[in-house]
Amino acid sequence: MKHCHKVMVPLINHETTLGEVYRIMKNGKQSSQPEKGSSRILSLTVLFIALCGFSFYLGGMFCSERVKIEANDVTSTTTKAVASPMKPTVSPLQIKSVSFPECSSELQDYTPCTDPKRWKRYGVHRLSFLERHCPPVYEKNECLIPPPDGYKPPIRWPKSRDQCWYKNVPYDWINKQKSNQHWLKKEGDKFHFPGGGTMFPRGVSHYVDQMQDLIPEMKDGTVRTAIDTGCGVASWGGDLLDRGILTISLAPRDNHEAQVQFALERGIPAILGVISTQRLPFPSNSFDMAHCSRCLIPWTEFGGIYLLEIHRIVRPGGFWVLSGPPVNYNRRWRGWNTTMEDQKSDYNKLQSLLTSMCFKKYAQKDDIAVWQKLSDKSCYDKIAKNMEAYPPKCDDSIEPDSAWYTPLRPCVVAPTAKVKNSGLGSIPKWPERLNVAPERISDVHGGSASGLKHDDGKWKSRVKHYKNVLPALGTDKIRNVMDMNTVYGGFAAALVKDPVWVMNVVSSHSANTLPVVFDRGLIGTYHDWCEAFSTYPRTYDLLHLDSLFTLESHRCEMKYVLLEMDRILRPGGYVIMRESSYFMDAITMLAKGTRWNCRREETEYAVESEKILVCQKKLWFSSNQTS
Repeated sequence: MKHCHKVMVPLINHETTLGEVYRIMKNGKQSSQPEKGSSRILSLTVLFIALCGFSFYLGGMFCSERVKIEANDVTSTTTKAVASPMKPTVSPLQIKSVSFPECSSELQDYTPCTDPKRWKRYGVHRLSFLERHCPPVYEKNECLIPPPDGYKPPIRWPKSRDQCWYKNVPYDWINKQKSNQHWLKKEGDKFHFPGGGTMFPRGVSHYVDQMQDLIPEMKDGTVRTAIDTGCGVASWGGDLLDRGILTISLAPRDNHEAQVQFALERGIPAILGVISTQRLPFPSNSFDMAHCSRCLIPWTEFGGIYLLEIHRIVRPGGFWVLSGPPVNYNRRWRGWNTTMEDQKSDYNKLQSLLTSMCFKKYAQKDDIAVWQKLSDKSCYDKIAKNMEAYPPKCDDSIEPDSAWYTPLRPCVVAPTAKVKNSGLGSIPKWPERLNVAPERISDVHGGSASGLKHDDGKWKSRVKHYKNVLPALGTDKIRNVMDMNTVYGGFAAALVKDPVWVMNVVSSHSANTLPVVFDRGLIGTYHDWCEAFSTYPRTYDLLHLDSLFTLESHRCEMKYVLLEMDRILRPGGYVIMRESSYFMDAITMLAKGTRWNCRREETEYAVESEKILVCQKKLWFSSNQTS
């Protein structure tokens, strides 16, 4: 989807003049003075058409530079455009110098849209206060978030998977409460992660080995993407990385545990979120697997609406894995502060709900149970034909991929024929699926297999150039990466062999390309950059954007986007901003206000209409802290 900045042309008495034209055209009536009236009508009509044409011409001058760049990209990536680029016809945007003040040290872990200080404003029903509730513009902070006292540059991957600096995530509560379960252990100035968990006392690797015995598809590249709901400190997702499975660890913001912050500090993909009253920010049929290890989500309550959300986001043929209550209730019930009868009833209710949603029991051994989402059309047809079935089949008015502030729906999203062809067993295994155009690309306006191939070639050329202007890219200095406005995940695909993982963000206001990203075996989320992202401060090593301000500045104020980028960027982290020359001066001025060190670079095509700004965030400490 292309966006243009519209240029409003001021008209003298334009409301009256245009109103007369519309009224005359609508009524088709002649004036009582034919000659004078006809002349007036003709003049006004000509003026109206001329002004519309002039407005259209000026608006086109501000249109996204992506159109021009993609035209250049058709040429070989090894050669530059022969024709000399035209000089910009519009003067670059200029803003006044700005210097953002420091925030209070109390805001060192501030998450604007999941702020515990605002929880009392919202209801407790289904824990909806834990969902996103962003502050209005007049409550937004215009200051820089300081790091904790004693903050150090994070330990580099892969050592970071097993340890992190205590001062970077100084939470003693989780250390005291979970030390007996071996989630983590504080030793000196570090936290160590031995890989334990409530349901895997023998270690996460042994736990995953057992799971792979039940699901052989985890071993051969069939299962590539997963989501862990109620992730703890993300040890499950961390272990799967070595097995070629990319996992998003999901947990809500809380006052004590900081599960997502620990995960990201370790270099493991994670995002703040909770299954409550709204859909998770992912398209339908995205994940190859979903997992819950005693995550305390009440799956059988509220008509099984949380299970319905799992059903929506798991692709046909995908798996849902549950360990903990009520699985293995006949042996475990004594440790759950309940009765065997209650746990048996809960298990039977769970099994009944899953069957009604077209899940089938796949395997079970000891504490681990596995269900598989059916892709068989007959199961969903039975639901549609039975008017008394619960849950019912969703009707055509409910968009399955709508997932940005969209309420949960008490109905089953049935896979379409196209989605069925994107199910496990139908799409290629990893890593082949990365380079094969998914069938769902045809749902994107203008999307095609040739377009995806061209996009991948373009990003390989761009990333090669990025590594020249930012040598840290591709080394262990950069681990957590975000592509702030991806299309098909081309930037992430070009980095797939590097020691990084990439969160691919698709704007909630742009074309819905996120299903293509997931079908390729990558991960991502929907987001609106007029709001804060669902993560803690200091969680990404590199932020990349491509014409984000060109596309979104008509909706989002630029300074708030830069401040949000500063919030989630680690000290010492980098930013690569690829933008229209029109915005470059203004962005550079705002970046200076955030204390970043920046330099302007040419693109790989060295065109005048587009530049690259490479920045690095300084490590600084609040002047209000005592150390």
